[in-house]
Amino acid sequence: MSVALARTSRPPLAASRRRRTPVLAVITTLVATLLAAVQAAPAQAAPVLLSQGSTVTASSQENGGTAAGNAVDGDGGTRWSSAFADPQWIRIDLGSPAALSRVELAWEAAHAKSYRIELSTDGNDWTTAYSTSTSAGGNETLDISGDARYVRLTGTERATGYGYSLWEFKVFGTRDGGGPEIPGGGDLGPNVHVFDPSTPNIQGKVDEIFKKQESAQFGLDRHALLFKPGTYDDINAQIGFYTQIAGLGLNPNDTTFNGDVTVDAGWFDGNATQNFWRSAENLTLNPVSGTNRWAVSQAAPFRRMHVKGGLNLAPDGYGWASGGYIADSKIDGTVGPYSQQQWYTRDSSVGGWTNAVWNMTFSGVQGAPAASYPTPPYTTLDTTPISREKPFLYLDGNDYKVFVPAKRVNARGVSWDGGTQTGESIPLDRFYVVKQGATAATINAALAQGLNLLFTPGVYHIDRTIDVNRANTVVLGLGLATIIPDNGVTAMKVADVDGVKLAGFLIDAGPVNSETLLEVGPRGASADHAANPTSLQDVFVRIGGAGPGKATTSIVVNSDDTIIDHTWVWRADHGEGWGWETNRADYGVRVNGDDVLATGLFVEHFNKYDVEWYGERGRTIFFQNEKAYDAPNQAAIQNGSTKGYAAYRVDDSVEQHEGWGMGSYCYYNVDPTIVQEHGFKAPVKPGVKFHNLLVVSLGGNGQYQHVINNVGSPTSGTSTIPSTVTNFP
Repeated sequence: MSVALARTSRPPLAASRRRRTPVLAVITTLVATLLAAVQAAPAQAAPVLLSQGSTVTASSQENGGTAAGNAVDGDGGTRWSSAFADPQWIRIDLGSPAALSRVELAWEAAHAKSYRIELSTDGNDWTTAYSTSTSAGGNETLDISGDARYVRLTGTERATGYGYSLWEFKVFGTRDGGGPEIPGGGDLGPNVHVFDPSTPNIQGKVDEIFKKQESAQFGLDRHALLFKPGTYDDINAQIGFYTQIAGLGLNPNDTTFNGDVTVDAGWFDGNATQNFWRSAENLTLNPVSGTNRWAVSQAAPFRRMHVKGGLNLAPDGYGWASGGYIADSKIDGTVGPYSQQQWYTRDSSVGGWTNAVWNMTFSGVQGAPAASYPTPPYTTLDTTPISREKPFLYLDGNDYKVFVPAKRVNARGVSWDGGTQTGESIPLDRFYVVKQGATAATINAALAQGLNLLFTPGVYHIDRTIDVNRANTVVLGLGLATIIPDNGVTAMKVADVDGVKLAGFLIDAGPVNSETLLEVGPRGASADHAANPTSLQDVFVRIGGAGPGKATTSIVVNSDDTIIDHTWVWRADHGEGWGWETNRADYGVRVNGDDVLATGLFVEHFNKYDVEWYGERGRTIFFQNEKAYDAPNQAAIQNGSTKGYAAYRVDDSVEQHEGWGMGSYCYYNVDPTIVQEHGFKAPVKPGVKFHNLLVVSLGGNGQYQHVINNVGSPTSGTSTIPSTVTNFP
């Protein structure tokens, strides 16, 4: 959302002179010739570990604790073990072809006497790179040679009566025929500002950045304000566009402000409905007045925060606001949403909650108000069925690492309270630190080399798709790092692999139409990722606003079990480069995978369907939508015999689906006579269920005939009163 009711668009060394003897001259010439020959040779990459975190499958496993993935997890204390039978195999998919040079095996006592190492480019045709019938187990290093994507160990004779058991199965090689190895780690670039309690004039620096960013809604600057563990006194950090503020402790309580982290709306005359694209994370606040103000709308997450006081979600003067999202946070006092039209809070703790306007949704929140929809409009789930908190950068002593929290099932409350949290710490040297000017070719080479990605604050134009092919890869953005696909390419594609984490970046469509902007899994993806799903967190999409942009479908999720945790997918209704055809974008989010969960799904203003769901057993907890303001007339949105395209459509083929706390709003300000038949469309089946739906006409600019299908009362007049359905069917 960017308006509520009335809105204004904001828019060498020197040569020796000494005589040399003839013999010396000959020797010198020979050495120089040899050196020149060496220097002229192309750089060769040192072999690197390619297999860690890759997708791995096996013929069998002994029990639930000895899965195949344990052999490539880098942990010498976990193992894969097979059934007690011959033969057995374990296969690694490296994600893309590589020139292989070495395999290292760390056997448990139950090892293979006879086995072979096999290579394949396609997973179907195999060649033997090594074989033995006299293995003594233990740690083995095997020199191999060949180009392959798939590496398989096939055991043909066991050395014991047990199965085959490997602590680690490591494959080494190089990608793309060689080339220099891309280093991991390094500095974080000029737009990451790191403070410690002794840094002079912290307030002045923070104010300087805010002055630049306060109203720079479509500007190019990006900033991350990172605070080392410690206590900071007398701070009021005002946060503008494309600014991230975060603590660098492992726990929010490691970094404490005796002061505030503030978002207000003075730049927009007290209207907070355009306070987008900023974040606060991993800090503890002691607000000066007892209450911290965070008056935001979409794409402004408040994560891993501890507020030792209250939290006000409205701007000064209580003008319009249309947010928002809180996760993994503890607010000791009361949260006052006041003018906030809708809000979603997940896996948190609050001391109280004062009111609701249209749609306040909670899952896994201690202290949340009791369910009472529609009066007041509280939707409350005791737990969140599946969640995994966003990865974050922190300091371990003087070393930067990224902590990747573990998946939680039926979560309630914060993940960090009491100082204990489960997950994995990844050193920064296992990340390619992406800085402005980096090319997609280099980014892909880093991924192929086995590195994760840390995008520093900036804007990145890419001329080819970023391909994330390795399981458990982390792609983390700082300071709302922005990726712009040129020439109509897809910005990013994720393979059908386990445990990829995408977080903290914005994809901004380019002027040449992209069929898709983000794809999770290829078409037809079918692997089971229930134990280790891929997740999208604070991944935002924009079409237009900063300039012309087009995309047919913004996000396509093909992989099963994916978690979509807080996304705003927005076809612009103001700024530059927007208009019914100028920033054409027919579809927002399309879900084809099964068992996909969305927690905090914000999708707005698409020319046709905002969300389409084809996968089975999908679930959405909180959905916020506005239909496209700029439809020129009724004919422009006509969907066959149906008036308009639903904001959220479940395909007729789906047998099971469920949603909670979902709203769609219309503001057809070009032609206020437009009628939208319904906000939601779904098959009428026992397994398809919706709870606490609403549609609302903003000031009478267009109307809905129903809420879902032909159920629910029409909206009418200019009073902006929602029409609700508590349960469907």
